[in-house]
Amino acid sequence: SSVPTAPKIPATADLCDDHEPRLQVAEGNAFRSYGQHASFGGQIVTIKCFENNPLVRTILSEPGQGKVLVVDGGGSLRRALFGDNIAALAVKNGWAGVIIYGAIRDSAVVDGMPLGVKALGTNPIKSSKQHPGDRDVVVAFAGVTFTPGHYVYADQDGIVVSERALH
Repeated sequence: SSVPTAPKIPATADLCDDHEPRLQVAEGNAFRSYGQHASFGGQIVTIKCFENNPLVRTILSEPGQGKVLVVDGGGSLRRALFGDNIAALAVKNGWAGVIIYGAIRDSAVVDGMPLGVKALGTNPIKSSKQHPGDRDVVVAFAGVTFTPGHYVYADQDGIVVSERALH
């Protein structure tokens, strides 16, 4: 079977050149890239959770239709909110990518998967399961507000958010 290729997503630099007044651009570039798709983008689905990931698994088990899951993990690097098993669900269900304001694990395995992943870093400790968190809520980190239904684009240069599709 062939590896699915990521849809052609415009570079964040080009998006900024063409649309900058209408975009939000994440401050700094604290996020590291994982997965085979360094460039990805799509419609935003959100979760707000802290060191607990049941909702991450639940949502990535649903059809992704090229969307991007944005997880506000409070910036915690103490527990991973995402790993290889959940990444496999995301690939199987057609998600374009995942942006995690927090940590992932199994990064070497995730790096071999046809998926775009941005996270602050890694930690081998799995998340807790007590508090699932909230889905489809507005979340904010890195100076950007992520609204469900808006669009996010990510690549090696950064992360930008638009109210409408730009691809």
